[in-house]
Amino acid sequence: MTTARIVICPTCNQGVKWTATNTNRPFCSERCKLIDLGSWAAEDHRIPTATAPDFEDSDPERDL
Repeated sequence: MTTARIVICPTCNQGVKWTATNTNRPFCSERCKLIDLGSWAAEDHRIPTATAPDFEDSDPERDL
């Protein structure tokens, strides 16, 4: 029999079993999953980019 891998919940740092029956993985609960989703929606989490896009220099008519 295989033992379940234990991972850390990204929201509350609690240990969580990584199994097929845990539908909230890698989170420990639906609550932690929704807290994380809310952080992404509020833009508290961001994927870094090398440079910020400069939309002022783009001309939509020129790109056609």
